[in-house]
Amino acid sequence: MLKGHQTWVFDSKPVIISSAAVGGAFEAEGALAEDFDILHEDIWLGQDSFEKAEKKLLEEACETAISKAKMKKEDVQFFISGDLMNQIISSSFAARTLGMPFLGIFGACSSSMEGLALASLLIDSKSAEYVVAGASSHNVAAEKQFRYPTEYGGQKPPTAQWTVTGAGAALVAQKGDGPKVSCATIGKVVDMGISDPFNMGAAMAPAAVDTIEAHFRDLNIDPSYYDLIATGDLGSVGHSIAGDLLDKHGLKILKHRFTDCGLLIYNKDQPVMAGGSGCGCSAVVTYGHLLKRMKKGELKKILIVATGALLSPLSYQQKESIPCIAHAVSIEM
Repeated sequence: MLKGHQTWVFDSKPVIISSAAVGGAFEAEGALAEDFDILHEDIWLGQDSFEKAEKKLLEEACETAISKAKMKKEDVQFFISGDLMNQIISSSFAARTLGMPFLGIFGACSSSMEGLALASLLIDSKSAEYVVAGASSHNVAAEKQFRYPTEYGGQKPPTAQWTVTGAGAALVAQKGDGPKVSCATIGKVVDMGISDPFNMGAAMAPAAVDTIEAHFRDLNIDPSYYDLIATGDLGSVGHSIAGDLLDKHGLKILKHRFTDCGLLIYNKDQPVMAGGSGCGCSAVVTYGHLLKRMKKGELKKILIVATGALLSPLSYQQKESIPCIAHAVSIEM
């Protein structure tokens, strides 16, 4: 199962039998609006706080994925999820509603692929028959916790990114129809000393490159193996840095095969600075847009490299730098 130093190869090829993506009003104006299962006109989602709204996004994504597989929540053995809120309250409170055995994770914006990797590990080891992996974020909730409340109207530099209001979930099973998870490379924490919370792409890019290199080294394969390699949410700044670093290290990935979920989700005329970010970014793009492309036959093999900045408001206030991580999951038809 373990190949090389940090890659799990799943012999049984766990299957993503269904998935779902839920988004907000801003995402409804984006480039991938047609690939969402549910889009909300109101960022409050009828709730009395943005945190409760995020919880509802995640609940809807999980319930929709389960419903699309014609199953019930009682059929699922484990729910694995993470988010950006302190003590991952969006995931924990959603788990309270869903009533499924829960494993909470925190990988910041890398949580989507960390969850999918762990879900696949449970399935491959026959520790479960069905596992739901999810992740969520909410623009206003994240702004309030990590930066300034939106009402403050703080100015942002061009390197900043727009946190996606959305949630994605995948139902992983031992057998069935759908894309298969073939392997996962678990990342290491990489910290290059960047401390600017408005430049997450630059902070996370080296972690993405480290994991991508580890993936190809462990498996002894070439980047041409994949039709598409997508980082989680490096945005335009981080994506450019990652490309330069990969070239410098001698790992050539063709430009049309290397993209970023934060660059795909919004239209160019939307005011998102360097692009999208948040736990929900790679989750909705992967579980909505990319899996649909796979089912249409447009893509056969993809590598999703979700990136996360492991800072907190407290660590930033104490002038700590930003440690980052990336987890890569290979999905094949």
